[in-house]
Amino acid sequence: MSKQHSSVRAYGVLLHEGRVALVRSSNPQHQPPLWWLPGGGIDFGESPEETLIREFREETGLSVERPELFSVTSDVRKRDNGDRIHTVRIIYTVRWASGDLTHEVHGTTDHAAWFPSDALDALNLAEYARVAIQGALAK
Repeated sequence: MSKQHSSVRAYGVLLHEGRVALVRSSNPQHQPPLWWLPGGGIDFGESPEETLIREFREETGLSVERPELFSVTSDVRKRDNGDRIHTVRIIYTVRWASGDLTHEVHGTTDHAAWFPSDALDALNLAEYARVAIQGALAK
């Protein structure tokens, strides 16, 4: 029997020196590799902004600051096992504070990278991330 699950997550668009910070899915089934915005699930008792700052540091090694609410998106998709997941994404724009890119080990992502905004069309980029980045660039 399939299950239904809801997940509330916080993500950040970091534009710095003409580049955007992205992370790559560690799921080997994503071919070509899937990229998305740094961020993730909100822990119990944690604010979305706290989640965003924590997840950015875990996934990229970067410290970010001044999160500004950018958009909220929602979608429902079916997983390979038949379960349905409803994801609510709270998306912020953030500013780089400090740090150098490092890669998360044993997480949902396995690589962090800077990409020039004109290189994004060539990436297998999650649709929510593409829309958020385009909106932030147009700001």
